[in-house]
This record gives sequence, C-alpha cells and structure tokens, in this order.
Amino acid sequence: MRELLRGLVDLLAPPVCAGCRAGLEGGATLCHACDRALPRPERALPTPTPLEACVAAAEFRGAVEPWIHRFKYPRSGLAGLDTAPQAVARMLILEAAAQLPPPAPQLVVPVPLHPRRLRARGFNPAGLLARALARELGLRCNPVALRRVRDTPSQTGLDRRARRRNVRGAFAPRGPVAPRVWLVDDVVTTGSTLAEAARALRRAGATQVVGVCAAHTPEF
Repeated sequence: MRELLRGLVDLLAPPVCAGCRAGLEGGATLCHACDRALPRPERALPTPTPLEACVAAAEFRGAVEPWIHRFKYPRSGLAGLDTAPQAVARMLILEAAAQLPPPAPQLVVPVPLHPRRLRARGFNPAGLLARALARELGLRCNPVALRRVRDTPSQTGLDRRARRRNVRGAFAPRGPVAPRVWLVDDVVTTGSTLAEAARALRRAGATQVVGVCAAHTPEF
C-alpha cells in the first residue's frame, strides 16, 4: 500500500528537484547544483574476491549520507510517503550500473535481509534498488534468489577481518542461478557482505558476479 501511495504522489506531483524543489525538465531527479553536491568516487573501487567487479555511484558521506539514511529508514505516517529519497537512491543505482561494460547480466539479485530483520523493517532496501534497476534496464530480477540463513549482528564498528567472520556462511541460494549476475546493495563498506553473497551465487551456478551499489564508504 505504501508503494502504491508513493506512486500516486509521483504521478500527481509536478517535476521538481528532489533536493531543493526547484523546477526540473527532462526527467532528471536533481537539479545541477544538488547533483554536484553528491560526492562521486575519485577512483575505481577494489574488487573483493570472488566478485568480477564492484561499482558505486557516490561516496557515503556529505550530501549522500542523509539521502541513503532517509531511503533506508523512512519516517512513519504521511511523512514516510516522501518519494525523494527513493528517487535519489534509484538514480544512484542506475548511475552505478551505467559504469559497467556489456554484456548485460542475465539476472539481478539483491543482498537479502534475514526474515526477522525484514519483518521488523517492512522492506529490503537492496530489493527495492534491484527491482528498480531491472525494471529500468529490462533485466530479470529474482529478489529471493538468495536467503540469509544467519541473522548476523550489525557490521557497524567491526574491522575488515571481523566483518568477514561475521558474515561467513550467512547466505544460501534457493536454487540454480544464471551465469552472469548483478548483486545489488545500498552501501558497500568493506565488501565482506557482497563477497559472501557472491560465494553463495557461485555455488548456485553463477560464473560472473558483479557488485552494484548506490554508494560506498570512504574506507572501501
């Protein structure tokens, strides 16, 4: 129901910048000034094994951080119908995917939440991004190709080695997957979660797994 109401808001609202509400033309999400305020990566991202590549559209700092936070943690009530954070997150995931050369993937898969966390949150941010990306590019998306079999503690505050241990064995495939897969997440910090999810996809038949993220932390 929340997504339906957001769609109606988008349909009825005039095209304005998601940031400053200035008028827009041409289907853009942000005006030039608000777009330039988003810190873009200054270097190619590292590729954690066994990923084929990893891309992100922006650094998770400055103006990007509140956008991602509002996307992941929408407010309750009518305030939660604000479509701007989701529009910016969608813009970023599409921008990240545009960095990748052909061929296109045969499947788009989000990093899953554990069922307990999914019930508590009500939605999977990575799942929303994966479906938006697949819909925009005409790709096939399977939001349940992976399942999270362990409800791992938060990765916040853990170093790289601890993060790897924390997510080890956390994912399992539900069945066979296509050879070329884009693995979608909102923010990549060390790549440990993406790498562990990629291992599960490879066990299911994937031969090329690429991480596609809206943002990356500066330490990645």
